[in-house]
Parts: sequence; structure tokens; C-alpha cells
Amino acid sequence: MEAPSSKHTCPETAEKKEDPGAAPYGNFINYYTFNPPENRLSLIPSSLLEDVGYQPDREPVLVLDVGCNSGDLSIALYKHLLQDQPSESDRSKRIHLLGFDLDENLILRAQNSNPFPQNIQFIPLDITSQDSHTELASYLKKFGLSRFHLCSCFAVTMWVHLNHGDAALLAFLSRLASVSKCLLLEAQPWKCYRSAARRLRKLGRSDFDHFKTLEIRGDMAAQAKEHLEKQCGMELVQSFGSTSWDRSLLLFKRRRCSDQ
Repeated sequence: MEAPSSKHTCPETAEKKEDPGAAPYGNFINYYTFNPPENRLSLIPSSLLEDVGYQPDREPVLVLDVGCNSGDLSIALYKHLLQDQPSESDRSKRIHLLGFDLDENLILRAQNSNPFPQNIQFIPLDITSQDSHTELASYLKKFGLSRFHLCSCFAVTMWVHLNHGDAALLAFLSRLASVSKCLLLEAQPWKCYRSAARRLRKLGRSDFDHFKTLEIRGDMAAQAKEHLEKQCGMELVQSFGSTSWDRSLLLFKRRRCSDQ
């Protein structure tokens, strides 16, 4: 897959000599060849967990990566968060990451290339399905916890929105808030919605079911922030700036009165 010619080009807009598939759910087969993990991680401090009050040197810390694709970013994030841990022996015990994606082929790739099977697990899962509640609760129960310390959601919101509509987007954000103490969110801007719809049409596929009827539009990061703060008991605690694709990385944390 060829890299986009512009640093602000989304995968939804990139012209390619060989079509990798329309990827109507964002499940691009070689996503990290044109958006490598460093594009996000360069903005995120390796001390992130400690910065928000968690101490992996004292207790296990759980991280959830939503829409993990082939797992490259999940593994890179795990390594990134380990940098501030005191010793190699402690590292093998302290941070556990669960990544999931609805594409079973991508999950198989992630599982086969996972260098940390004791601490990183990849499972096929559709967050919009009822099964997701049981799966995530089961994983948390193994550690005696009700929420993940950190949930990362990189460039997933648009795909839920386009495929399931306004109500599903809000339910998705509420779901992430309910299972996490902190949420690291990258929401695609509206221009990527138009590009994704245009690319689908160009490939001769049916349009997204909800694109023309969506009422939640405009500044999508601001829309997500409003819902998370007003409806989900979270607050924005830091913005890490924008990626090379002009997408904001926002860190939300549960308010103390909501952290029950």
C-alpha cells in the first residue's frame, strides 16, 4: 500500500495503485504502513499512567485499545508506557493490555505477531454488540476490577457513526466512558467523513447507511467532548495536540463524584 502524498491525507482519501478494499469499518489491511504508531505516540508522554495517578510499580494497570486493527499501535503503546517502569522484572507484571477489533483476520495477524502474550491479549469483538459487555466484564473480573485504568480509542468514532448513526455514536462514547477511568480519544474530523463516503462511491460500493441523515456534524472532537462531559461524568484533562493528520488527541478522566 502506498503512503499518502500529503501528510494530512487520511487513508480514506489516499489514492492507491492497488485497491486494498473499501474498508467500510476502517479495517484497512495495511493501515500502519501509512499511519505508523509514532504519529500518535510522539505526542503522548511515556509517563502518562503516572501523570493521571496510576502506579504500575505497585499494582497491575489495565489498558484497553479499541479498534486495534493488526495490533501494531497496541504493542507500540504498551512498550511506550513501559519506558518509565523501574525494572525489567517489574515490567512483566504491571501493565496488561487488551486490544480488540471486529475484523477477525486483523486480530489473527495481531495474535501471531504479539511479542508479549503474557501481558497483551487480542480478541475479535464488535463494541456495538451486546457480547462486548460480557467479554470486557469477564476480562476485568480476572483482575478484580470494574473498569480499565486507560482506554485508547484511535480513529474509531467515525466508523461507528457512519455505519450505525447518531444514537450509536453517543452510545459508543458512553460505553467507553463506563468501562474506563481515563479515555484517550482521537476522533476523525468531519472532512474524513466526506472522504470516506466519496471513496466508497468511487469503488462502486453502496453508500454508508447513515451518512446523509447524520445530524451530529461539524467539529467532531468538540461534539465528543460535550457528550463525555455532560452525559458521562468525564472531564477533559489534557489535549496532546494534533497528529500529522490534523486530529486532536484528547485525554478525559472520570470526575471523582462519578468514579464509583
